[in-house]
Amino acid sequence: MNKKKIVLACVAVILVVFTIWMIWGNVAVTVTKYSVSSDDLPDAFDGFRIVQISDMHNDELGEDSSRLISAIKKSAPDIIVLTGDLVDRNRTNIDIAATFAEQAARIAPTYYINGNHEFAISSEEYAALKSRLSSVGVVILEDKSITLERGGEHIRLIGISDQIFGNTHSNGELSEMMGEKNGFSVLLAHRPTDFAQYATCGFDLVLSGHLHGGQFRLPFLGGLYAPSYGFFPEYDGGMYKREESVMIVSRGVGNSSFPVRFNNPREIVVVELETK
Repeated sequence: MNKKKIVLACVAVILVVFTIWMIWGNVAVTVTKYSVSSDDLPDAFDGFRIVQISDMHNDELGEDSSRLISAIKKSAPDIIVLTGDLVDRNRTNIDIAATFAEQAARIAPTYYINGNHEFAISSEEYAALKSRLSSVGVVILEDKSITLERGGEHIRLIGISDQIFGNTHSNGELSEMMGEKNGFSVLLAHRPTDFAQYATCGFDLVLSGHLHGGQFRLPFLGGLYAPSYGFFPEYDGGMYKREESVMIVSRGVGNSSFPVRFNNPREIVVVELETK
């Protein structure tokens, strides 16, 4: 075999591998597991497991969500949190969102916050979405906090509306929702870019999404680009620490205006809480 044929064969192999990798990255559902430990976590919540689903964007997985639901079941969650953009402003389908949420709520108590795409749909559509979610048992947290109880002990779960709804959430408002700082608190916030504020307020754990992992992920460099945040966004996906706070950013399940991912498969986040 001459050199030209060898080069062509190598190029062909590279193209095949690249194509397979691209296809896999756009159809696979991966599970990323994190452990978060804290002195403030009550003993009864040691091993408490949270499954986070973010940025579904009415993805086609919502119509035939057996793989996604199966992966959630296998993760054995104590609660499930949906951290915004359950629908997509360009192809809003309340039935897809509600069907998935109903399936999730059958597995474990499920909590929802809105994202920027919920703001972009009509007020009638958003009202219908919330009505459907409530009807299947999903708890909607719009600038609200609730207490989770286990074994006679408690932690706080707080959900804030996306800032595009017009509430910038002052430190005082966030602290009021969090309650006593000597207890463990979990904040659901669609946008991760205000992590400095969340840490200043003293939230132990923040669960966020919004940036889709930077859509295209480059080896060693991370996410390439996120709309409104430019190239190489700071909080593209993964675990971040600031002061005493931990933030976990989901790369999301669905896609929005740009339908293709690279080196960035759909992600289910599983967080297990641990006492120190």
